[in-house]
Amino acid sequence: MKRKRITQKLMLYALMVFISVITVGPFLVTLFMALKSPGENIYGTIYPTDPTLANFTDSFSKANFGLYFLNTFIVTAIAIPLNLLFCSLAAYPLARMDFRGRGIVLSLIIATMMVPFQLYMAPLFQLAGELGLRNTYVGLIVMQVATAFGIYLMRQAYLRIPKELEESAYLDGANRFQVWYRVALPLVKPTLVTLAIFTFMGTWGDYLWPLLNSTESSMYTLSIGLAQLSQNFDGSNLKLISAASILTTIPTLILFMALQKYFISGATDGAVKG
Repeated sequence: MKRKRITQKLMLYALMVFISVITVGPFLVTLFMALKSPGENIYGTIYPTDPTLANFTDSFSKANFGLYFLNTFIVTAIAIPLNLLFCSLAAYPLARMDFRGRGIVLSLIIATMMVPFQLYMAPLFQLAGELGLRNTYVGLIVMQVATAFGIYLMRQAYLRIPKELEESAYLDGANRFQVWYRVALPLVKPTLVTLAIFTFMGTWGDYLWPLLNSTESSMYTLSIGLAQLSQNFDGSNLKLISAASILTTIPTLILFMALQKYFISGATDGAVKG
């Protein structure tokens, strides 16, 4: 029996190591490639023999990644709070208010999640041009505001809040907006953080809509800049492309590690005693 347990643990550890290598391996290979010096052969060894940060600085000076980074940061920094605000506001009545057609509204919102973006990107592109939203920050941000996924996610979080807490707030004289802001929102903080991370990832790495809406290089985001870098440079500049890829990925990793403690369940457990 003891030998069987040891064998099971060894198999489990081997599986975990295998998954870790598959997950982290490509990132490490890209990092090692970015750290190689200009005169070092990119296909010689995996590890850099003469590590340097020159490729990271060159990606800003030669590939104009500083501007792309600024554009992406502005769009993401504005899109996240707006999406959290509008999604939390739209989801609350769908979870807590009884009104005619609530089920139909929720069904329509969920149905939009099933429609591929490629089906309506052409009329959306034309509409953005008619409204003067091309090559503007507003045009890039508007696609990430009040997403259907965010509304559905927040609604599910509100449904887990005990109604007794809201009823107590109403008895104390609070109105519906105060109950939403002072009672509901603090209890769904983990879901808000989760939605913020999803919004960040969706906005930071978005490629198709910025590519359609940005016809001037001054409005390119990091994803477009990275694609342009891959097309304009030959294989000998793979180190520069790797450095730019690492720079694009680092903010996402930092945000996730900083907020991962909020990925918890049972935020309202024990809030109401039986």
